[in-house]
Parts: sequence; structure tokens; C-alpha cells
Amino acid sequence: MLSQQVIVRKAARALAKCGLVGPYGHCSIRLNASELLVCAAKPMGTIAIGEDGTTVPIYGPLPEGVLGEVRVHQQIYQRRADVGAVCRVLPPNVMMMSALGRAPEVRHGFGAFFYPRPAFWSSTALMRSDEIAAGVAAALGLQGGIILRANGAVVAGADMKQAVTLAWFLEDMCRIELGIMATGEANKSPLLTTEEAAGRSEWSGRVAERMWDYLTAGDPE
Repeated sequence: MLSQQVIVRKAARALAKCGLVGPYGHCSIRLNASELLVCAAKPMGTIAIGEDGTTVPIYGPLPEGVLGEVRVHQQIYQRRADVGAVCRVLPPNVMMMSALGRAPEVRHGFGAFFYPRPAFWSSTALMRSDEIAAGVAAALGLQGGIILRANGAVVAGADMKQAVTLAWFLEDMCRIELGIMATGEANKSPLLTTEEAAGRSEWSGRVAERMWDYLTAGDPE
């Protein structure tokens, strides 16, 4: 069984390998009711074998050396007992949607996990204060992800496998939306109904496990 440190490192490297983060971004896992473990404060693709993350209190100030935006992880864990992992990502299609100032519609199966649509945060301010981080977490509500205007996204899952899967799904959802918008037929393209989305947003069938295997294939740990 993988240790929590290894899970966080593998997730960080997987997000970088698949282009969901670049120089910036971070991921964390809930350790218990009062602590989280966040990856090392460096480009996620450069996190080496054995390079441990930092234990952070869910309630309280950030330890020295932890990135300021990790406040949003704290705020999400405080509000969502169902969340076991959080990823802060900046993939290209999500970034384009965020710059457009809108969330994508639910048009395909992967998007169903964000039905009726991902949450959206309209401020461009970085989440480096408790007030802004709390606002983002509140706007996320019970959704699996929130797009931050001109600033990427945050996703939250029951565990790290679900969180990295949701990061990949959100990027694909934005890719589909942008492609459909480019055809000029967005108003004619059908959206998933409530029933269709409910039928597609199932984690059974090893959905998250298969994505985790795909994203972490070849990882040194």
C-alpha cells in the first residue's frame, strides 16, 4: 500500500506529465480531521523520489515555506467532509475558458461529473488571503471543480485518484467546449440532461483507478 507521501508525489508528477500544471500548481491529501499533506513547494514535475511534502493544519496559519494559495485547500477541507484530496491546476484549455470568463457546458460524459456545470469564481485575485480562499471554497459548494477567472481551476475529490481524474476531465470538458464554440454551432449542440448526466457520473467500473494508472504510468515510485 502506497504511503500518503508517495501518493502526493505521484499525483504531482502525473499532473505535470499530462500538462495539467506547469511551473505552478499544487496538490494535497487529507491526513485526518485536522491536518492535510501538501506537495513540495516547487514545480510539480520536478518533485523527486523521497522529496516529502509538508503537513499543514486544516485550521490555522500555514507553516513557513508553504505556498500561500494552499489556503484554499484548508478552506475546502473545512467545508467538505467528503473531500479527501484537492488539486490546484492550470491546464491550457481550462486557462482559455477561465480567460473567457465562463464555465463550460456539460456536453459529454466526462463533463457529467460537473453537472450542471463547474463552479466559477469571477475575481482574478490570487488566493493568498484567508478571505479570498474562503470565498473560492464557498463558491465551489458541493461541486467537483471551480474555474477561477483568468487563473485556472481547483478540483476536489473523495481521494487523490478522483481528484486527478477530475482535473483531467475538466480540461477535456473545456477542450470540447472550445472546439464546439469554434464551429459556431454552440447554441445548437445538445447538452446532457439531468438523467443523462446522472447516468454518466458514476465512479463504478474503476473510473478513477484506470485514470490513475494512466496518468502515473512510468512513474519512478
